[in-house]
Amino acid sequence: MIVRQFLQWSQQASPSQRADAARALAQTYLYADLDAAQRREADIALTGLLDDPSPLVRRGIAEAFASALDAPHHIVLALAEDQSDIASIVLARSPVLADADLIDCAAVADACAQSAIALRPGLTAPVAAALAEIGAREALISLAVNSGADLPEFSMRRMVERFGDDGELREALLSRPFLPAALRADLVSATARALSAFVMSCDWLSGERAQRVAREAREKAHVLIAAAAEREENGPARLAAHLRASGQLTAGLVLRALLSGNLSLFEATLAELSGVATAKVAGHLRQARGAGFAALYRKAALPQSLYPAFCAALEARAALGADAGEPALSRAMIDRVAEVCALADGGAHEKLTALLRRLAAEAAREEARLLAPQLAQPDEPELMLIDSDDEGVIPAVVIDPALDDFSALDLRGALDDAAPKIEILGKDEPIDPSLVLVRFEGQGGAMRAREVRIDFAAIEAELAAA
Repeated sequence: MIVRQFLQWSQQASPSQRADAARALAQTYLYADLDAAQRREADIALTGLLDDPSPLVRRGIAEAFASALDAPHHIVLALAEDQSDIASIVLARSPVLADADLIDCAAVADACAQSAIALRPGLTAPVAAALAEIGAREALISLAVNSGADLPEFSMRRMVERFGDDGELREALLSRPFLPAALRADLVSATARALSAFVMSCDWLSGERAQRVAREAREKAHVLIAAAAEREENGPARLAAHLRASGQLTAGLVLRALLSGNLSLFEATLAELSGVATAKVAGHLRQARGAGFAALYRKAALPQSLYPAFCAALEARAALGADAGEPALSRAMIDRVAEVCALADGGAHEKLTALLRRLAAEAAREEARLLAPQLAQPDEPELMLIDSDDEGVIPAVVIDPALDDFSALDLRGALDDAAPKIEILGKDEPIDPSLVLVRFEGQGGAMRAREVRIDFAAIEAELAAA
């Protein structure tokens, strides 16, 4: 009876009044103690309101049913297929919608509704895979930033295939924790392609130059990825297999990795190309000039012209030691390799010589980038104790510039003959000899001074007693 009266009243009410009443009826359905007949009437009334011409009414129902476990499935599903601003309310969080419902809705939804699905907490792998295949760009970015989504690796790779030239999507994927090394390599390749195309379209670089810059940047990133892949189970081996399948596993990349102190990618590459177990490969690498490594190298079908370089790099790595820090090109290793290759029979190949020189130049620039900021730092400020008496000089004592309380300061070293001497300041001014000017030079050459009184007679007496 009450529901019948509600439907009669709703025919005369305004849209906002009907929206408030629809929300109240939906909450009554969920939380009131209705008998079976009343619940059925409420269900019929709410279902009828789905045809209301005002979206405010349907929004009111969607807001009431969005998080409810007991909401009628047919009503929630109808709301999920409504216009996107209404559908997004239930698609974002309704527990009533199953994976099949979400996949079906994603197939016909716009970017806004797809994004609502992509941001659902605990999004399952089937729904994520469907979005990766059919979702709009905005929806895929939302999916990538949803750390609670179960996003399979093959789905992420599909996202890169579809929108790899989009910087926002690449950034969103890179923000995901525990990103597989192979996928990071794909993102790097996509970034390199996009940058290369951009600089060529702007006519900033020639096509050949842009491709070389992109290739070298990609190889440098792959070395860093290979180092990080060591923390994954079979990470270097999986990365080498992926790089080979995608045509990115080159001898130049492997040589760069070795000259950067990364042995794992070289081992994984030889194992991938030769079919020899990684443990056995590692054993052959201990003897760079041995017959075992030579046979392994031939089986891997790497360029024979680079064989002396790889041997020299392995020997240099053993002699210089591996750096446990972030992988970076070692100038010392490159110089040793270049020297050995130059002394080899017939000298180094022209392409190899050019490659080593480019790597040496790159290593020099990287070293300068690291050291130049340190050299540009101003000297540490010093506080100097200066006697204003004409008769002599109190040796300098370095004091922390942040020190405000001089009461506990030990100045016995000021009378040490071995302490460095400083020139007298303020000697023409009538200042008490026991007054010491504490001065230091701050940033920008600005001078600051403090004054503190020190009983040097007591210090002399203490030193004499000692």
